[in-house]
Amino acid sequence: MGTATGVPSPAHAAGRVTWQKLTFLPAFLVAVLLATWLWFRRAGLDAVSANALSKGQVSQALWQHIQLTAVSTFLVLVIAIPLGVLLTRRALRKAAPFATALADVGQATPAIGLLALLVIWLGIGRKAALIGIVAYAVLPVLSNTVAGLKSNDPTLLEAARGIGMSPLGVLTRVELPLAVPLVLAGVRTALVLNVGTATLAAFGGGGGLGVLITTGITNQRMPVLVLGSVLTVVLALLVDWLASLAELLLRPRGLEAAT
Repeated sequence: MGTATGVPSPAHAAGRVTWQKLTFLPAFLVAVLLATWLWFRRAGLDAVSANALSKGQVSQALWQHIQLTAVSTFLVLVIAIPLGVLLTRRALRKAAPFATALADVGQATPAIGLLALLVIWLGIGRKAALIGIVAYAVLPVLSNTVAGLKSNDPTLLEAARGIGMSPLGVLTRVELPLAVPLVLAGVRTALVLNVGTATLAAFGGGGGLGVLITTGITNQRMPVLVLGSVLTVVLALLVDWLASLAELLLRPRGLEAAT
């Protein structure tokens, strides 16, 4: 809440979407891309580098990377949030440590090793890459969903039941809205993880910006390596910025007023 004089408290002010938050990071990313482009013009490309970057291969790799990130994040949400809800229900509460430990194994396993095993099992292609990315990013969303639901004030839940709400109504109108900040924080972490892990999809034939990075490394072509790396970093920062805005905009208004 605000102070006695009506001035918003520092915590409340920090939660607002200001023009600085909206413009600073995008302006920085535009400057990075511009600097990279200027460096590229002076770098000079030999035949190998020019061939690796010709015929729309850069835009194709970028689009593939965005697709991998978007699809894998959607699958993570479809798996982790409902599972987190189920694990906080009385019937399945005892299974929560096991499910969290299993998700922890998925993230603790080296991503490149997990992808290699999936390629051996499923063959080269996008399917193996997507499964590997999802397995690596389920934990933060799952653990944050469980933590968010468990942290709800029991007196609020009892009050909701006391006014005649059904279990589904309590979940959708009280529990989940209160857990939104923690869930969104987990989604934000998963998004950034997915952008980074998607670079490894190139090793399994899944495409993405990792193709440019591996081409630059194997052929020792610095311009190709720099372009792939810069685009990956810019995409990760942009996704994190968008996710931070979503955290602010989707945060329940009651929680903002209480800060």
